[in-house]
Amino acid sequence: MQKFHALIVGTIFAATACTTVLAADSTVTIVLSEELDIVDPCEASRSNVGRVVLQNISETITELNPTEGLKPRLADSWEDKGDGTWQFKLHPGVMFSDGTSLTADDVAHSLARIKSPSISCEIGAKFFGGMELTSKIIDDLTIDITADPAQPILPLLLSTVTIVPAESPMDSFVDKPIGTGPFIFDEYARGQHIKLSANPNYWGEKPAVESATYVFRSDSAVRAAMVAAGEADIAPNIALQDAVDDKMDYSYPNSETVYLRLDHSMEPLNDVRVRQALNHAIDREAFVGTILANGTLLATGMTPPSTIGYNHSLTPYTFDPEKAKALLAEAKADGVAVDTEIMLIGRTNNFGNVLETMEALLAMYQDVGLNMNLKMVEVAEWLEHYSNPFAEDRGPEIVEAQHDNANGDPVFSMFFKYASEGLQTGVRDPALDDMIASATALTGDDRKTKWEDTFKYIHEDLVADVMLFHMVGFSRVNTRLDFAPSIRTNSELQLSQIGFK
Repeated sequence: MQKFHALIVGTIFAATACTTVLAADSTVTIVLSEELDIVDPCEASRSNVGRVVLQNISETITELNPTEGLKPRLADSWEDKGDGTWQFKLHPGVMFSDGTSLTADDVAHSLARIKSPSISCEIGAKFFGGMELTSKIIDDLTIDITADPAQPILPLLLSTVTIVPAESPMDSFVDKPIGTGPFIFDEYARGQHIKLSANPNYWGEKPAVESATYVFRSDSAVRAAMVAAGEADIAPNIALQDAVDDKMDYSYPNSETVYLRLDHSMEPLNDVRVRQALNHAIDREAFVGTILANGTLLATGMTPPSTIGYNHSLTPYTFDPEKAKALLAEAKADGVAVDTEIMLIGRTNNFGNVLETMEALLAMYQDVGLNMNLKMVEVAEWLEHYSNPFAEDRGPEIVEAQHDNANGDPVFSMFFKYASEGLQTGVRDPALDDMIASATALTGDDRKTKWEDTFKYIHEDLVADVMLFHMVGFSRVNTRLDFAPSIRTNSELQLSQIGFK
């Protein structure tokens, strides 16, 4: 982690000392860019939900630490029993915030719930798509979990599964989550705040933070100013131009990949020449150091370069507007409806300067002659465009998205992004389905090689999407805190990792 030093001259707000009230207690205020539309733990794989819920209210069976690897969390140990079955031993004496004890029955229920067709939990759709999970309870603290097809990294996959009480409904989301974590969900005043307090019965180490309040401000400059003025303690996501204080501001590769998801099901996006043109029309390098931070990497795949199997031999598409125009003209001559209006969908407040990024992309596309318009939407409406099933009366759409994978393996991305039955796929390609299934079942060098081949097929042969950037994140942290953001900060923000100076 490297402290951010100002990239531009001047400041908007001078650093100010924290107010006496703020510095005197053990509460923290966190200012978020997006309000949560849902708080169910099985949606904690979404970054806006995970920042509040994941490991604060609801804990996972295992936990992936960025520096230490896979560690125990609710399970103390695990063992490969063969044939796709792993046995997990749960930590004794763990209680939910409602006073009930954690047992293997709660784990079995949670696994069944994330796969329930009645509520379409995103954790299940994202990380366990294309497989069946079955559980066998051995005793109160021992459970066998079987994946079909077998998953050699099942303990790592379970680092994503938030455990809820067996009483949690299978057919509806909860609006007041109950978990085993160090904090209790106290209140959600829609449009105002979320409040958490320390769980007095927490089984683990007592956190230094006693309570937390989350507030929502869409403007990056406002979020940064609130921390500078002592009105907030952490702004997990601020824009490049607001990260100007080297005492409070941090930059870090945040494991996020920004891309444009293409819908292959209709003209003109179903023609590979059009998809190639969409890639050649973008001057990716023009964004770096201007709208986006220095250190932003040009992407050729859905996961960050640190992921195993990332194909480092691939190169980004060149900025070649004349080639883009020629490809569109060739497709048009063959009868492809390249003049059809395409809607470019962006997610409001998805990352710093997202609006400016989307406006620049739109201009580049219009420059090569594409009939395209931009629509920026809030997260709930954005999901209607991004996740299956899509509206039947839609026209051709390109959806901007930012995908987080800090887990080190493409399995956390590829099925739900690219398999024919994936939650957020715009592709229906049997050859790609087979490649994903094959890579998922392999281990070691064979797994790495197969993922490399899969990345190449997606990028060069299928031209599935418009890959753009591996992002650099910026956070502002009040100097009264002992806390440094990490690669996971955009998707989770563990209050138990915060100390006070």
